[in-house]
Amino acid sequence: MPVITIGRAYGAGGETVGRLVAEGLGLELIDSKIWQEVARRLDLPAEEVQEREEEPASLLDRVLSALGAASADYATVPEAAWSPPYGELGSDTRQAVLRASQEVIREAARAGDVVIVGRGGGFVLRDHPGALHCFLNAPTAARAHWTMEHLGLDEEAAKRRVKEADANRAAYIHQVYNHDWLRVTHYDLAIDTGRLGYEGAATVIMAAVRAS
Repeated sequence: MPVITIGRAYGAGGETVGRLVAEGLGLELIDSKIWQEVARRLDLPAEEVQEREEEPASLLDRVLSALGAASADYATVPEAAWSPPYGELGSDTRQAVLRASQEVIREAARAGDVVIVGRGGGFVLRDHPGALHCFLNAPTAARAHWTMEHLGLDEEAAKRRVKEADANRAAYIHQVYNHDWLRVTHYDLAIDTGRLGYEGAATVIMAAVRAS
């Protein structure tokens, strides 16, 4: 039962490649479904959950404060930090969103036959047996061009959006999992979609799954 995680730099085509892999292998694609399920479990507006996801800000300080251990090892958030129901976490929605997101990812992996895009899936499931962890990147110019086309931004605004989104994701992974998001040794495959294209990247991932 394949479990594939896809981390991605902003504008590198993570959602598109994830969809191609899921369709090619007959797997379920888990991308925006994560925050939709989190919103259902927490009884929050989906828009609010989406805003909270991959949001670094002062998340680390808030999590450690809630745990009462400012010097704690935060490579993983302890299971006992909080537990359902989530009503007791009214002081910090981000904590509840993080915890629920991790639960949804782990449940999807236990079911198997899934492609999980983003949301730190590769770090949540880094010890999951047989999981294939992938990362997609591309030159900044290519990702800025994608951003211009899809968001209608001018070149400077697109480059700024790419830079800010990458920094946000890197900070989130560092704060929550104490890992360097761009370190290739965290992944089984690191693919340049600017060079291989989306279909080429999907082909490489599918070949790796079939060979395993």
